[in-house]
Amino acid sequence: MSPKGAVMICGHGSRDERAVSQFNNMVEQMKQTHLADYDVESGFLEFAHPILRDGFEKLKALGHKKIYALPGMLFAAGHVKNDLPSEVNNFDHENPDITVKFGRDLAIDPKLLRASADRIEEALATTDDSIARKDTLLMVVGRGTNDPDANSNVYKVARMLQEGMGFGRVEISYSGVAHPRVNAGLREAMKLGYKRVVVFPYFLFVGILIDRIYSHTDEVTAEFPDVEFIKASYLADHPLVLECFAERLAEIDTGDNNMNCQLCKYREQIIGYEGDVATPQVGHHHHVMGIGTDGHSHDHGHGHSHGNSHGHSHDHGPSHGHDHGHSDHSHDHTHDTAEKTGK
Repeated sequence: MSPKGAVMICGHGSRDERAVSQFNNMVEQMKQTHLADYDVESGFLEFAHPILRDGFEKLKALGHKKIYALPGMLFAAGHVKNDLPSEVNNFDHENPDITVKFGRDLAIDPKLLRASADRIEEALATTDDSIARKDTLLMVVGRGTNDPDANSNVYKVARMLQEGMGFGRVEISYSGVAHPRVNAGLREAMKLGYKRVVVFPYFLFVGILIDRIYSHTDEVTAEFPDVEFIKASYLADHPLVLECFAERLAEIDTGDNNMNCQLCKYREQIIGYEGDVATPQVGHHHHVMGIGTDGHSHDHGHGHSHGNSHGHSHDHGPSHGHDHGHSDHSHDHTHDTAEKTGK
């Protein structure tokens, strides 16, 4: 048992074996670099094995009494706010002698912006420089969720990349759930008259959604032969992504792991989502957990990140002393998942 502690990295999961492989590769890199002094396990919320409980049980079997749980996801939408906390709390409540501390999403971070810029620059380096940056439109593509706060984060990422990199214009689109979708967004962007478009998927890993983004780009490319379309890569295992994960771990012990709740639809009455305030914080993916992959033909692209928790106070992270459902309206998002009182 590592004296420094145990880390559980919680992945989304996919039917696409490429996505599972890339996630596992990232975990292995983390083990060798930033988490070399920890016992590290990982698991998936959907489809792939091992499931989350398997990873927690392995760390338990090693004798750990404190486990750090890190969401392997970019933004705090449903998976991070509902499904993951629920899984953590279920394990936590069944093991009162173990403390589980829950980190926050990767969020909007300077390191991720730098990594995004690198991916975009890599794509631009493959073309000539005859078209100026100011004559180039950047299309940032988000996953798309049913959480308006998470969807709006894509706008902020896009704007910061535009200003930082000098693009003439930035537009956003989504791979699913939210609108505009990629092909519709690109067609609208064509009305602006730009000579070059860079399509950048703000995603961690490959999968059917990345395939869809690139396919939609090819579809619109065929319709506008006079415009140059460049497909940038997703973030993958960029070194700054790994550093960002390591920072999220460090934040747990310093108490800096709170999520931003000001615009959370589960806590505040956000326009159009008023009925979601204080809804029960429970899991929504038990029917697909661990059912297996089927090659790389499917990636459960419903596009909303869930998370869940068992005490139904929606504080967005198992935190002891306060439960995790939305029903008590506490929603304090402290993510200190298992500081159990009275233990």
